[in-house]
Amino acid sequence: MGMVAGAEIALSHASTQVNVSSWSISWTTSDGTPPSRPPTDLPEEAWRPYGLTSPESSQLNAVWIRLQVPELQGSPQGILLENLQGKRMTIFAANHIIYKANYNYQLNQILFPLQSALSGQYMYMWLETDNPNLRLEERVQFGDFQHLFNEFLRSSLDDIILGSTLLFMSAIMLVWSFFTNRRYRLHVLSLALVILSAGVLVFTYSPFLYTVFEHKEELFTRLYDLALLVLLPSFSLFFETVFGSGYRGWLRTMRRLQTGYSLFCLLFMSLNMLSQGRYDEWYYVLTAKALGMMMMVQLAVLVFSSIMFAVRGSREAVIFSVGLCLFAGISLGELFRFYMSGGEYTLMYWKWGAAGFVVVLIMILGRIFTQNHEQVIQYSRELKMFNQELQRSEKMEIISELAASVAHEVRNPLQVTRGFLQLISGKSRPEEREYLNLALVELDRASGIITDFLTFAKPESGRTSVLRVLDEFTHIEGILTPLAHLHGSKITVDIPTDLWIRGNSSKFKQALINIVKNSIEAIQEEGMIHIQAYRRNQVIYILIRDNGEGMKEEELVRLGEPYFSNKSKGTGLGLMVTFRIIEAMEGQIQYSSKKGVGTEALITLPAAVS
Repeated sequence: MGMVAGAEIALSHASTQVNVSSWSISWTTSDGTPPSRPPTDLPEEAWRPYGLTSPESSQLNAVWIRLQVPELQGSPQGILLENLQGKRMTIFAANHIIYKANYNYQLNQILFPLQSALSGQYMYMWLETDNPNLRLEERVQFGDFQHLFNEFLRSSLDDIILGSTLLFMSAIMLVWSFFTNRRYRLHVLSLALVILSAGVLVFTYSPFLYTVFEHKEELFTRLYDLALLVLLPSFSLFFETVFGSGYRGWLRTMRRLQTGYSLFCLLFMSLNMLSQGRYDEWYYVLTAKALGMMMMVQLAVLVFSSIMFAVRGSREAVIFSVGLCLFAGISLGELFRFYMSGGEYTLMYWKWGAAGFVVVLIMILGRIFTQNHEQVIQYSRELKMFNQELQRSEKMEIISELAASVAHEVRNPLQVTRGFLQLISGKSRPEEREYLNLALVELDRASGIITDFLTFAKPESGRTSVLRVLDEFTHIEGILTPLAHLHGSKITVDIPTDLWIRGNSSKFKQALINIVKNSIEAIQEEGMIHIQAYRRNQVIYILIRDNGEGMKEEELVRLGEPYFSNKSKGTGLGLMVTFRIIEAMEGQIQYSSKKGVGTEALITLPAAVS
């Protein structure tokens, strides 16, 4: 057997329960096979007293604990064993096995009823343990079974509720992953596996299952290990789908290594199960100690990576970093205490850290879907704008071809007609000449319309050169100032001398005269037309602002359309030609207006070198 000594046992009684205050132990060796009977034949001096618990040899890896059952009277009695450090446990009473567990981890929490016939008899507990310093203070309680069961249930209730919630969430997300867009299916599926693994870990970590389903401890242990093996690669996969594979794909490499190690452990688990636990020690090293160290390394790597992504400006990385740092801090602290205590410390706070971190992961996934929705809306708006621009371009092209054809065919007859009318006017009587002059005016107006058609059809015609913006507007101001005074308005110009553009001077003046003339005609009483120009980077901005009557929104969006005009005698061709000229100069015109306040026209043109 091993080194032994002896002592007595004492029990302190309370009204509802009895806690152990001393016990007797005997260290021994184990070959992995639980005993079939208690050591009742050991002499009294072979038991070691309370307080002298360390074995004198490292070869002693199992221990017998002897307790005396107190008087069991009244309602059904029971025993509650909390946090006993033993991977395998067998409990004897009256030379019979009353409890047996093959738990592959150090901590056990056990509750079972006791018969009143066991009162005053010795109970023997055999533990295979790695902990040389056993402590049983307040860890073995005798008392009313219902009271102990309620206390036991309360201590495990949070595990059951939290684990069930996570499992339900993972089930919903797994179903969701089959119906979501293929682009985001891997996001949802990997997160569902993370939540599923966390739920199984929390649920199977609870001792409640092992007590209620005492013959299913092997199944729950394997489920716990399987969840742990799935958690690490699925967690890395979710991180990779959100933030990318990292520098030179090293995050992808880490995930592949984790997946390979998990598959190896899964195969080793199957081999160990087929061999009926023959390789339990090796299996414990691979799935508890080595996997725990790998988890610590993974958390550290992901914390560092998320901080790096956050520094680069990713808001998702900031949220991930905060959640991961909290979870990693809790988990690393608990793992450190667990290993420093030799497996005696009970991991209790990691599950709440995991639950909080799951909420953070769901928030990140929600942000991804929100951003995707916003992008879809933005793309829809841009597509609508492109379709409108395409329709406008097609319409303009048709009108251009028609305008060029009609203008050439009509201009010659008009010129001939005008010439004959001028001849007739010279030989006619004064009362007839008035009507002939009116006809000549209308022919000139028709000729102007035809000229607008030709300009619209071929806005790029004419020689281009580098133009000083100030010189062009000085000329325009000189032309339009008399018209402005006639309408009771004033033109002001604020343009630097170093602004240059490329284009045809005549066409540019024609376009800007149309805009400024519209502003003058929009002013009912005394008003102001202010012309300003400036440069930003390689773009020249020309702003023409008036305080005229303004336009409604529905009128504003139709500016530049063929034959649309706010003026009673307008044809709409002037502004249409203006848009075409500016577009030919690789520029843009944007109008903003408010009814009763005024209108602003912003023209942008590429800057040229003088």
